Amino acid sequence: MVALTLQPAARPIAGASLAIDKVSHAFDLDGSVLPVLDHVSLDVKPGEFVALLGPSGCGKSTLLRLVAGLEPPSAGALREDGKPITGPHPSRVVVFQDPTLFPWLTVRDNVALGPRAQGTLSSQWPRVDETLALVGLSKFANAYPHQLSGGMAQRVALARALVNDPSILILDEPLGKLDSLTRLTMQAELVSLWQRKGFTAILVTHDVEEALFLATRVVIFSDRPASVKADFAVDLPYPRHRGDPRLAELRRESLGLLGLDASW
Repeated sequence: MVALTLQPAARPIAGASLAIDKVSHAFDLDGSVLPVLDHVSLDVKPGEFVALLGPSGCGKSTLLRLVAGLEPPSAGALREDGKPITGPHPSRVVVFQDPTLFPWLTVRDNVALGPRAQGTLSSQWPRVDETLALVGLSKFANAYPHQLSGGMAQRVALARALVNDPSILILDEPLGKLDSLTRLTMQAELVSLWQRKGFTAILVTHDVEEALFLATRVVIFSDRPASVKADFAVDLPYPRHRGDPRLAELRRESLGLLGLDASW
């Protein structure tokens, strides 16, 4: 697998701002109300990389769905660059844990799905090929999903998202099912893509070290219904090194906020 080189130079800022204002949400389960989010407020600056941590099932992925516009919040408001989020939009693209590639389409055709749906594919083929090159998959353009490793399939999913030039890239545990070595490589590639493209990134992960390695800022949620328990900047330059004492210190602090410090 080819790893992309991290670039310490100043990067472009092409992302959008995101305002989450006193957002609450609940689900109706057989007539019973299940509160999931409780007055969550966050302001994300253009080009930030924000990682969301919290107990399993606390509502992190639900918040991503609201940011994507896949459903409206029960209360509160979400805004992209000051405009209300009222539904899905190409400027906000989600990458899920499963690549969800169409098995009967080649890698190139899977990446081309967005432009095809928007009716712009005839003029966007060069853009599709550029994006495949960006994630190191040019040689696999004509391969089918069953011919790819797990890491390669997830890179196709990233390319499919990036071909739309999203202002906000929404990442719902995109590396969660990869083996440990592939996951480390993909973390470095994801940082490189973010640095080169300048989008705003919102990541849900259960891996504290992953959050600290990738993000400029980490938000920790409470148990369900989720509220913001802590919100701090990761004051480390890129490229980051996993043996950095400051990273270890932040990991201990984060685990403490998650109630897991006793085991470290």
